[in-house]
Amino acid sequence: MKHFFNRRESIVTEALDGLLRTSPPGKLARLDSYPDIKVVLRADWDKSKVAVVSGGGAGHEPSHAGFVGRGLLTAAVSGEIFASPSVEAVLAAIRAVTGKPGCLLVVKNYTGDRLNFGLAAERARAEGFDVEMVIVADDIALPEIDQPRGVAGTLFVHKIAGHHAEAGDDLATVAAAARAAATDIASLGVSLSSCSIPGQPHEARLGAEEGELGLGIHGEPGVERIALQAAEAITALMAERLAGKLAPGAAYALLINNLGAVPPLEMSLIADTVLRSPLGTQVTRVIGPAALMTALNMNGFSLSLLRLDAARELALSTAVEPLAWRPAVECGPVRVVPAPADPRAATPPASADAAAEAVIRTACATLIALEEELNRLDARAGDGDTGSTVATGARAIEARLAALPLADRAATLHAIGETLGQAMGGSSGVLMSIFFTASAKALRENGDLPAALLAGLDRMTFYGGAGLGARTLVDSLDPALRALATADVTEAARVAHQGAEATKAMTRARAGRASYVGARDLEGSPDPGAVAVARVFAALAGRD
Repeated sequence: MKHFFNRRESIVTEALDGLLRTSPPGKLARLDSYPDIKVVLRADWDKSKVAVVSGGGAGHEPSHAGFVGRGLLTAAVSGEIFASPSVEAVLAAIRAVTGKPGCLLVVKNYTGDRLNFGLAAERARAEGFDVEMVIVADDIALPEIDQPRGVAGTLFVHKIAGHHAEAGDDLATVAAAARAAATDIASLGVSLSSCSIPGQPHEARLGAEEGELGLGIHGEPGVERIALQAAEAITALMAERLAGKLAPGAAYALLINNLGAVPPLEMSLIADTVLRSPLGTQVTRVIGPAALMTALNMNGFSLSLLRLDAARELALSTAVEPLAWRPAVECGPVRVVPAPADPRAATPPASADAAAEAVIRTACATLIALEEELNRLDARAGDGDTGSTVATGARAIEARLAALPLADRAATLHAIGETLGQAMGGSSGVLMSIFFTASAKALRENGDLPAALLAGLDRMTFYGGAGLGARTLVDSLDPALRALATADVTEAARVAHQGAEATKAMTRARAGRASYVGARDLEGSPDPGAVAVARVFAALAGRD
């Protein structure tokens, strides 16, 4: 798979510097120990409160450095991609941020992290620092093992520890709250693909119709392979496994975590699906959906649940400084408000006007008869459907003719615009709907039909972007409508024909699909929209 990077050996340090460069000024810094020791810490830290330190391998961004800031982590220690940071790196972080109140280490339950953070804690204690360590083992995918993995539920512990530390609680209180929370978290992940590591060959282990349930955050294989199926079926399976870890009737916070590559559209769908499921009945607070603890570009997500009490609700709801954190919001039903009344309900009733009906029938019959000819012209510059499109619109108007308020010209124009917008489709239908709708509005205001039609043309060209010389129907319609304002329909038909003929020499279209076609394909062929306009005016003038 393809990745954006410069050198494989500097991916992590450059990414961390990118985070520092794009964070609010004065909030974050790093120790001057690159590249072997990679520590991001609060630039405003004064060691007057308990420090909360976490970390692990890179590749889980925004975890962990993205959560450094007031109310969350004091410092984050990063290893290389999916590799635990060294003892010296963890110890450097402890020394940098720990004052008299002490330091809490929050560690995910992986062997490398336990050993490196554990030895660093022992060495720090030997140096006189007051250090406690909390190990998070929230993954329920392998219930029979003695050492469950620490995954995205660790973020609940970061938030709770960070809240208590920011509130000024002592180390014992901060550690106790973090440990208690860690025992009340259950997490489970699912993915449709494994992740790929920049600079390393990638081998997909899943088939096109397979997914994995219960996989880790380092690309480890899942507990079982599952068939690709609807999101409701996948979340139902996850909910069933998680439900066994929940206390009946208890309230929970839910963290919906994107493992890296699930589009936001799908993550929102997943959130809706989960919260509508039986699992959602116990969820009162939700964090996400968001990419919070990723596995590079893994196309999957995880669900983490924390049992709530009053103290944890307060801890999760307090604001924090890191921009990557998503606030815990109160769950509730989808709010629905009444839609505004449709003004079309007030359309005047059908009425008769012989002159108006004759004009409309003539125009519709002309356009329907031109279907094949216009399609043939359009095939040179587009996809050969102009004739069919305008004929469809004409047939729709014919079908509605008996219901039109013909005695009310403005209402008739509005109804035609509405009909074309629904029946024609594509940009042509929208443009003609704009033309007739805007003409109707202008006619109501000034009562002058030629002026109203010019006002509709103005709105159509404003939104459509095509003017005279753009090789569109405007080249025929514009002169015809201007002629109507000072002359009769016969003169309008004459200039409309001239406009259509002029498009034969326009070898470069500046709007519409024809603008993507070369001059050689357009030369000598008139624009089909301009031809349609000219033929309608000719028919109205009694010409062939």
